[in-house]
Amino acid sequence: MTVLAETPTKPPSGPPSTGNGRLVDLVLRARELSIAGALVVLVVATTIANPRFLSAQGVEDIFLNASILALLAVGQTMVVVTRNIDLSVGSVVGLVAFVTGKFAAGTDRNVLLVILLGLLIGALCGLVNGLLVSFCRVPALVVTLGTLYVIQGIDHYVAHGEQISASDLPSSVLALGNDALLGIPYLPIITVVVMLGIGFYLRSYSSGREFYAIGSNPEAARLAGVPIRRRVLSAYLVSGVLAGLAGVLWLARFGTVVADAANGWELKVVSAVVVGGVAIVGGVGTVYGAALGALLLTTIGSVLVVLKVNPFWQDAITGVLLLLAISVDRLLALRVTRTLKAKSRSRRGRRRANGNGNGNGAGDAAGGGPAATAAATAKEEGNARDEV
Repeated sequence: MTVLAETPTKPPSGPPSTGNGRLVDLVLRARELSIAGALVVLVVATTIANPRFLSAQGVEDIFLNASILALLAVGQTMVVVTRNIDLSVGSVVGLVAFVTGKFAAGTDRNVLLVILLGLLIGALCGLVNGLLVSFCRVPALVVTLGTLYVIQGIDHYVAHGEQISASDLPSSVLALGNDALLGIPYLPIITVVVMLGIGFYLRSYSSGREFYAIGSNPEAARLAGVPIRRRVLSAYLVSGVLAGLAGVLWLARFGTVVADAANGWELKVVSAVVVGGVAIVGGVGTVYGAALGALLLTTIGSVLVVLKVNPFWQDAITGVLLLLAISVDRLLALRVTRTLKAKSRSRRGRRRANGNGNGNGAGDAAGGGPAATAAATAKEEGNARDEV
């Protein structure tokens, strides 16, 4: 689980944990472990039922299909940790896939120009979302739901019922979605590089950790001097750019593109993020967990196909996983609250024992006023979440 701020390790104040208790704490601390465990159990059980599930082609198809969803989930994570949401990513993928396909069709376009065009379109969409949410203070759900339909309308207007076929595209574009480096397809490589870069930034840079501060406690972050508007705008820009890149990869992977490509993917992306341990209320989660969530959802889809289960159940299982993930987040939030209350009672007891607990207001003033108090509150919440 990602922490909010630098968290010096403190000895536990309660009774020592048993072996099972430590294991449970470890699973709760690193939500990614539980997702990876569920993934392993799912793969092993399916392989026992159908040994052909783990064939080389089957594994490659799972990673190829998961790459685009994981890329979108990485961008969505940056938005969700700031206590916002981006429902327009699916429509951005469809628009970018069709426009870049039309740009490249019938000519020998350089693939870098195609990627650059996709990134620019995605960045423009993210900029509009970010400006409306951060500077105009319009709720993120309303803004991105509106831009979802606006972008879909633009996509259908541009398409006019046409479709892009693989035979129309230059070989350099198709090679991006089908060729490999040292036997590993380009799509998973691109997704992993992007995931590691953003994950490193969020964890290692103070500006990256400010995204978690905003989602953990916006008022405390504001009083602590965090540039909330700029950070939220940046999150939407990153989400839009990655959606643009995903649109180009969609074109390269499938070749044939219609106006409603990636229709409905916004809910898949949100499901992957939440299943991956990113709290829908912000402040908690990692891009690694979100990518694992995308891989888990994609694997479930492949398992249902292998087991010849009605495709209807894929959506139903995705919904059940989403409900379970949100329920787990709620339980974690309640545990954070209990931990904060216990720490507060313990701190007051120590102050009374040391003879320094005569006035909370004086302590706050000496510590630097409300900004310092708010920053300390945000840090305490981050520490508590980390301990949970």
